[in-house]
Amino acid sequence: MITEKACAKLNISLDVSKPRPDGYHDMIMVMQAVSLCDDIEIEINSSGKVFAKSNLKYIPSDEKNLAVKAAGLYFEALDNRSAGAVISIRKAIPVGAGMAGGSTDAAAVIRALNRYYGNALSPEELLKVAERTGSDVPFCVLGGTALAEGRGEILTSLPEIPECTFVICKPEFSISTPELFKALDRIKLRSHPDTAGIISALENGDLKQICRRLYNVFEDVPDRRMRTVTEIKQKLLSGGAEGAVMTGTGSAVFGIFTDAEEAYAVCSQLEKDYGFCVCAEPVGKQI
Repeated sequence: MITEKACAKLNISLDVSKPRPDGYHDMIMVMQAVSLCDDIEIEINSSGKVFAKSNLKYIPSDEKNLAVKAAGLYFEALDNRSAGAVISIRKAIPVGAGMAGGSTDAAAVIRALNRYYGNALSPEELLKVAERTGSDVPFCVLGGTALAEGRGEILTSLPEIPECTFVICKPEFSISTPELFKALDRIKLRSHPDTAGIISALENGDLKQICRRLYNVFEDVPDRRMRTVTEIKQKLLSGGAEGAVMTGTGSAVFGIFTDAEEAYAVCSQLEKDYGFCVCAEPVGKQI
């Protein structure tokens, strides 16, 4: 039995350019792995088949689950047609939150299988398998703090974010990613993240300057649910957060705190108000 932690990701910033000919959008994002995680267990067998099971009944067991797809692609990269696996996923990352819950499960499977097979694939080869699996999977394989471009597969590792506590709150609703991209294409963006400024602040280890530049263009989409996003941000900021922003296409929102006691106090209140709220810490590179 192989085990691996699947860490959630947060978007320190998220910028989107025009649609590409292949139907995707070019993205520019600063991403951060955090300690909120799913637990993955993998049992290797020689059935030539892969399936998944989870503590959440609605999680698919076939290739619609990125973890299953990732295992198949990894075995394909090894040219091991007889290899099979049963993947057990204990979910803690909320679904439909913008934290790459499915992608990070897939990434954990890729890392775990590579360890089992004696690091048969190089880090570059692992990232190629990840890219074939899904857009957020390469970052989730890499972890740490990184600039992600293209569809998310072009990665540049960045200096680690200074010590801090994230308070992550998800309201009861989720937001459809395709729906939000369509809405974004219909509007003219008011502003864009200061990506260069964030990178400079990371290089200088200046958390306050990072927090001043938290920005997600999806918050500009005219959608009534963004009122709740704004409400949560205001509560995080009034509770002592240095900055707050929605991650991915939502609906989770996070604040960055330098005072852990303040963070846990705010987290406790937001959990009562919205149902899901946890504290987490930054996690470094995984490979």
